[in-house]
Amino acid sequence: QVQLVESGGGSVQAGGSLRLSCVASRNSNVNLCMAWFRQAPGKEREGVVAIDSVGITVYADSVKGRFIISQDNAKNTLYLQMNNLTLEDTAMYYCAARWGRSGAYLNRYLYPTWGQGTQVTVSS
Repeated sequence: QVQLVESGGGSVQAGGSLRLSCVASRNSNVNLCMAWFRQAPGKEREGVVAIDSVGITVYADSVKGRFIISQDNAKNTLYLQMNNLTLEDTAMYYCAARWGRSGAYLNRYLYPTWGQGTQVTVSS
C-alpha cells in the first residue's frame, strides 16, 4: 500500500515559481513510477510530467522548459519545480503512483494511487 501526501501549493503572480512536494509512504524495496497531474475547474485531469523508477521523464508540451520533476529516493519524496508560471497553470495538482520499474506515462488511468491534491493559483 502506498500513500501520497502533496504540499507546496499556494498563490503566486504570473512569472513566479513554486515547488511542490509529494511524500510517498511505501516499502523502499518497491519500485514506483510517479507523476504529477493537474485539474482546472471544468476541465479534465491532465498529465503534467511523469518519471519512472530509472529516471526516465515525460513532460507535457505545455510545461516543457518551465517545470522540472525530480525525486529524492532517500526521502521518498517527489518534487515539481514550477517556473515562469502562467494563468493557465492554475489548477489542483495531484501526485500519482503506479507500481513498476519502467514506464513514464501521462495517462491518468494507469495510476491507481493518488494524493489529495494541492492548489496552485497564478494571478496576473
